[in-house]
Amino acid sequence: MDLAYLRAHPEHLPTFLTHQRIRETPVARGVSRLTLDDGTSLFAKSWSSGPAPDGMFAAEAAGLAWLRSSETVPVPEVLVALPDLLATEWVQPGEPTRQAAETFGRSLARLHRSGSDAFGAAWPGWIGPLPLDNTPGTGAWASWFATRRLLPYLKISADRGAISETDVTLIEQIIKDLEGYAVSEPPARIHGDLWPGNLLWAADGRAWLVDPAAHGGHRETDLATLSLFGGVPYLDVILAAYREEWPLAEGWQARVPLHQLHLLLVHTAAFGGGYRDAVRAAATAVLHF
Repeated sequence: MDLAYLRAHPEHLPTFLTHQRIRETPVARGVSRLTLDDGTSLFAKSWSSGPAPDGMFAAEAAGLAWLRSSETVPVPEVLVALPDLLATEWVQPGEPTRQAAETFGRSLARLHRSGSDAFGAAWPGWIGPLPLDNTPGTGAWASWFATRRLLPYLKISADRGAISETDVTLIEQIIKDLEGYAVSEPPARIHGDLWPGNLLWAADGRAWLVDPAAHGGHRETDLATLSLFGGVPYLDVILAAYREEWPLAEGWQARVPLHQLHLLLVHTAAFGGGYRDAVRAAATAVLHF
């Protein structure tokens, strides 16, 4: 199987893998590098514990294609999107550089500016191992964010005991007052899960977007999540270049914890109480805004 054959018959990839007709090099759990007969490398993902949750890979493929169609920031091409297998072009990892960070900051601003018809997306979403409600909304961002991005993961986190009743009360107060914290902007085309691990510094000297939960959202959300979990390298350079390309509304720094709250609640919902302190710290910071 070469790349031309794969493009014409993507549905045949699982059969070739089953019969070991393609060289497969494991990279991580559920992730492999595939090498075709013509030397082309692919990045392949499967659900390591059995069949993938329904629609998970379709959502990722749709998000990658939507981000890539903006022609603003490097995004891997989707080559195979099957219910239990996703394969994209291989991006050779490299080292972060100041120049790549500056270029990425400007490109990210252009991606966001390419916009979306509404908050949400035309496809059902996933974020990590959890469903993501992408039901479109054309009203104010604050209401959509509260309903689609905070409340569902607040409930899951509380139900599994990952956060305390005090934490729930704090976040419910934020949701009640969200209009007062938010800055209204038209829907931006965002990655939606842009923590540092989903920005791939490549050997070609560029920074690529991978593993999106793409949708129409608030551009400050992508920027805020870049600083989570230790922060992305050269964050100050990325933000400076971004703001030169498209200035942010006054007070954006103070709103960072608000925009981080969604992804932190996803972590308590999916992975448990180990992220409770981060949720509480973000909620407290928002309430002291």
